[in-house]
Amino acid sequence: MKAIRIIGLLVVIAAAFVGGYVYKAVKGGTAGTAEKGGRKVLYWVDRMHPAYKSDKPGIAPDCGMKLEPVYADGGAASVPAAERKVLYYRDPKDSNYKAQQPGLNPETGNELEPVYADDISTMEVGTVQITPEKQQLIGVKYEQVEVGGGSRSIRAVGKVAIDETRIGHVHTKVEGWIDKVFVDFTGKLVEKGQPLLTIYSPDMLASQRELLLAAKAKTLMQDSALPSGFDQSESLLQATRRRLELWDLSEAQINQVLKTGEPIKNITLYSPMTGYVTDRKAFPQVKVMPDTDLYTIVDLSHVWIMADVFEYEAPNIRLGQTARVSLQAIPGRVFNARIDFLQPEVDPMTRTLKVRLNMDNPGVMLKPDMYADIEFLVNIPSKLTVPANAVLNAGERKTVFVDRGNGYFEPRQVKTGEREGDRIQILSGLSGGERVVTSGNFLIDSESQMKAAASGMGGMAGMPGMTNGPAKPETPANKPKAPAGKPDAKGMDDMPGMGVKKK
Repeated sequence: MKAIRIIGLLVVIAAAFVGGYVYKAVKGGTAGTAEKGGRKVLYWVDRMHPAYKSDKPGIAPDCGMKLEPVYADGGAASVPAAERKVLYYRDPKDSNYKAQQPGLNPETGNELEPVYADDISTMEVGTVQITPEKQQLIGVKYEQVEVGGGSRSIRAVGKVAIDETRIGHVHTKVEGWIDKVFVDFTGKLVEKGQPLLTIYSPDMLASQRELLLAAKAKTLMQDSALPSGFDQSESLLQATRRRLELWDLSEAQINQVLKTGEPIKNITLYSPMTGYVTDRKAFPQVKVMPDTDLYTIVDLSHVWIMADVFEYEAPNIRLGQTARVSLQAIPGRVFNARIDFLQPEVDPMTRTLKVRLNMDNPGVMLKPDMYADIEFLVNIPSKLTVPANAVLNAGERKTVFVDRGNGYFEPRQVKTGEREGDRIQILSGLSGGERVVTSGNFLIDSESQMKAAASGMGGMAGMPGMTNGPAKPETPANKPKAPAGKPDAKGMDDMPGMGVKKK
């Protein structure tokens, strides 16, 4: 009876053990269990936050994403076909035919098959696979390839300059001596028609007397019996009057001479424009000639901005473009200007192009020779750009690492264009929507070069661990077998840092 009880107790214990094992298998197992295919799971991680680990599958508490298994052989989790990103579609019997949408090849009638982003066969030599833990350790960060256009700004420095079309010079057309000076210092603001100085000229005085004689002769010839005599006297009067006008004697002054019958001894010169006197050579009792530049007057209500643009940015500058001008001397104020002239040649010393801008100068706030900061607004066409730190520049060779999913990073050779701030233009090698590595790419590049060097050794393609394609996770099916009686042969793929975790 006692033996029967003992046997019954053993049966109960065995049944409990078997039931617990079955329950554990039904629930999916915990860390250390195996999934289909015989791959042992170490733990589950959150793809977005690799630091979070769990000993059983489920949902991440912080972001709500499904946890992914991490296998003991170092491989990444398989991604469901519905979640895999399709690069393009191809004809399985014609590798040259590609399409962006599923369907049939119109030439052969074959159904197109998808090519996924994480398909190892489509990746370049040097592609490496890095687990989420290692990515977090080396600080891998990503950013999308952007397709955009719009406008950007080109910055340049320049100076305020005088508008050369608004400069006036004061001359006398006769020889003489200055008597009085009314504008007697440089920098004075003068108005148009304002008296500047008086001048005594013997030639002007003689011409005025001839005018009086011609007027008197005309009066005497009015009662003459010879009609031609009157006409000649009229012609002489008009000729004398015209000569005084060409010597800048005003009509009012000529009428004054005819009315009073007395010549004007000292002739007054008036300002031809409103502006500031920037040069003065008029002094009392100084003899002047017709070529003497008595005053230089400048209108500063409108000025030029002469900017220096580097030659590599010159093709983006066009006539009529707008610009924003700011000066350190006038903080907080921004002025609008427009390009109206481009210098036809580049300065051979500074390698810059002179660009002239026109702008108003309200209140004469801008003074000539003030330094200015200019921002040109340039419209740019649509193009691909990536962060500048995503491009590894080795002279003629420029590399970007593309995230192909499932932990794979593919080296991609690109051609770059001009840089705009912290982004750089990509001319070829990438497409919109791809994700590139912006941080940690130096470490990825070193491992990629080691992988590419190992896979590219001539005559060694058939050796264990040496492939001409990207690294593939080692499985029991493709693991090379060692000769009988000898340890397993180790290829380069088993070395640390070569993309596959050592078993």
